[in-house]
Amino acid sequence: MKKILPIIISVLLFAGCTETQITVDPSDSQSSFGSSDTENSIPSDGSSSEQTSEPVSEPLPNPTVRLLCAGDNLIHSTIYKQAFNRTGGNGYDFSPVYEEVADIIKNADYAILNQETIITNEFEPSNYPLFVTPEACGDHMVDIGFDAMSVSNNHLLDKGEKGLKATLKYWSEKHPDILVYGASTKEKKDEIPVVDINGIKFAFLGFMEHTNQNSLPSNTDMSITYLYETERIKKLVKEADKIADVVVVSPHYGVETTGVVSASQKQITQDLVDWGADIIIGTQAHTVQPMEYVTKPDGGQAFVFYCLGNLVSHMDVPLGMMGMIGELTVTKDLQTGEIILSEPKAIPIVTHYDSTSSHANLKIYLWDNYTEELAKKHGCPGFTYSLAKNTFEKQLQIVDYLP
Repeated sequence: MKKILPIIISVLLFAGCTETQITVDPSDSQSSFGSSDTENSIPSDGSSSEQTSEPVSEPLPNPTVRLLCAGDNLIHSTIYKQAFNRTGGNGYDFSPVYEEVADIIKNADYAILNQETIITNEFEPSNYPLFVTPEACGDHMVDIGFDAMSVSNNHLLDKGEKGLKATLKYWSEKHPDILVYGASTKEKKDEIPVVDINGIKFAFLGFMEHTNQNSLPSNTDMSITYLYETERIKKLVKEADKIADVVVVSPHYGVETTGVVSASQKQITQDLVDWGADIIIGTQAHTVQPMEYVTKPDGGQAFVFYCLGNLVSHMDVPLGMMGMIGELTVTKDLQTGEIILSEPKAIPIVTHYDSTSSHANLKIYLWDNYTEELAKKHGCPGFTYSLAKNTFEKQLQIVDYLP
């Protein structure tokens, strides 16, 4: 379990609420003692004494958060069927799939996942193109340490309005301490979730390009936001910037199975940063894309992971086998209020399954533990060790690194 239990605060957009901020000046905590009336005074017994003063308090250390983010948890039928078979047909065991990354996730201060498929037991499990994932998978994501779930992706409406309601019900009733963002009821559509992590306030927003031509009915009481709703997104990000120290935005954008960042991704990212976003966690391309610092209007630095790729999947595209877990250290300077984003890191991962008829032993490997011998047994046509190595070396470089 994590060392912290984040407090989730929902802030109503445009409700006129204000937040009182107290800035502590270390100089205020030091008092001067002594005056012409007292500094030469002599005790009544005639002895002399040295002047004493109260100890000077040390300034509080700047709070820091080690933030972790993972890409698409894309649960194809191969994954949940193997999990089902491990129990002999009595439930699901997903633990072998994630065992190599579990400790990394647990050790983060706060870990964010893009849950690509809806999770509910109200529908039978199903595969592409309309995904449904058993609740046991969501339970396991919580067990291995994820704190927040972005559901802003193209598969959110795979089972329509009923599916969306079912997955939000699962999260709110089964795991109320997990932050789920990217969809809500209309009643709460203008509420921005804010979480206090180690004394730093983070706001979370999620938007998607599309939902695979599926849509909500006109009379729905549910709410999602598409990336083309520019004015609404601008207002939400600006408001989030007012009420939080750090604004995290999860856009589901870009062209699938390409490592090339599109012009649209670049423009959307810069717009989000201009409006007040600090950290952009991109998904959708199903493979790794570059990451970099982005200059803010005030000269500060935001950071973007253009695409984390898949955390896990059973895709049959070689580039879809490569993903990463992103890390970033967030520090708040208590003297100035400045937020500093440092030590960006990408942990490369590979989804492997055997070249058997059942594609057995599907699991995530840390790249550091993956071997050429394993790659030769991979069941994905065209996947090779050298392809993965070259892709990681090319894509996972930090551009415009801030010293």
